[in-house]
Amino acid sequence: MTAMGMTATGMPESPIRIPGWERRLAEAIEAARARPFAWGSHDCAIWAFDLRRDLTGGADVAALWRGRYRTALGAARMMRRLGWPSLEAAGRALLGEPVPSVHLARRGDLLLAGTGLGFGICLGARAAGIAPAGLTFAPLAACTLAWRI
Repeated sequence: MTAMGMTATGMPESPIRIPGWERRLAEAIEAARARPFAWGSHDCAIWAFDLRRDLTGGADVAALWRGRYRTALGAARMMRRLGWPSLEAAGRALLGEPVPSVHLARRGDLLLAGTGLGFGICLGARAAGIAPAGLTFAPLAACTLAWRI
């Protein structure tokens, strides 16, 4: 790792996962099964970024938008206010450049799915995320970008 927060290959350094992160990931999946989707409090971005915080002990970046919208239109407006024209732009702004291929994602990494899932978490060959239908799973191949956590 370099002093500039980049690896020798030019990728941003990943936050260090806390001990027991695997258990926390499993607990988060189980808790999400019982919790309904809600814009601004339990949606794709809040769930994924809260999970990133919980698995790494990192910053609460979702505080930038948590509780500040209640609809899909409100979420889009909030993203624009923050300078992000898309979920991809938000991911790049908050997480840096994604890994070169989504197939390099590891369990616990953040993903962006092209299936309407939005942000999610890598579970191996599948992604999990929060969609209006609740906790949703998609094949890793349906994801377009991945970021290390």
